[in-house]
Amino acid sequence: MKILGIDSSGMVASVAIIQDDVIKAEYTMNHKKTHSETLLPMIDEIVKTSEIRLEELDAIAIAAGPGSFTGLRIGAATAKGLAMAIDKPIIPVKTCEGLAFNMWGADGLIVPMIDARRNQVYTGIYQVKGNVEVLMDQTPMDIHELVEKVNEMATFDGKPFSEVTFLGDGFPIYEDVIWKEIKLPCKTAPASISRQRAASVATYGEILYKEKKFVNADDFAPEYLRKSQAERVRDEKSN
Repeated sequence: MKILGIDSSGMVASVAIIQDDVIKAEYTMNHKKTHSETLLPMIDEIVKTSEIRLEELDAIAIAAGPGSFTGLRIGAATAKGLAMAIDKPIIPVKTCEGLAFNMWGADGLIVPMIDARRNQVYTGIYQVKGNVEVLMDQTPMDIHELVEKVNEMATFDGKPFSEVTFLGDGFPIYEDVIWKEIKLPCKTAPASISRQRAASVATYGEILYKEKKFVNADDFAPEYLRKSQAERVRDEKSN
């Protein structure tokens, strides 16, 4: 099975191709250029270097949100255009679950955090042993409320958790709050797996594909979870 993974949900732009549980190529950039400039050239590069033609793909897995509204739209347009051109399905991967999958096999709670501004993060709470076990589904949440929720989950369904691992671009922004308020032993993911990775999206996407959790390109839409800044401003002006 060959799957193209795409993640443009945050500052990181990442694309990867996996084939039968092997990463054939991955290209990740975390720089100032916009995803509209980088995403298609990155895909073209990994297609060339892996010598796997787009027509050979079985599906396209994409980080479906939440995250940057612009990044999600660019990723969605790219995935939909490619999927339509080669007549393949799209596998929507929730952004926080894709991030959590970076920590496959880790003990304790896994808490990805994507900066949503205004003292909020997009986040969820997971365990990732063999698959992604969702303890709290992804949602926008105030940082203080998140830390309180994690503290409450020191035990969940009678299971004690020895530690919590935070990752994502939201952590460095709010780490002072976390270190001050967290009651569980905690740590951060290393740089190699602390941000979005298309290889994780593709690998987890393969699991979802086998569970028939894919859609036609026409039916795919990003999962924003809340209104954009422009929409909120417009609503405030109308009230």
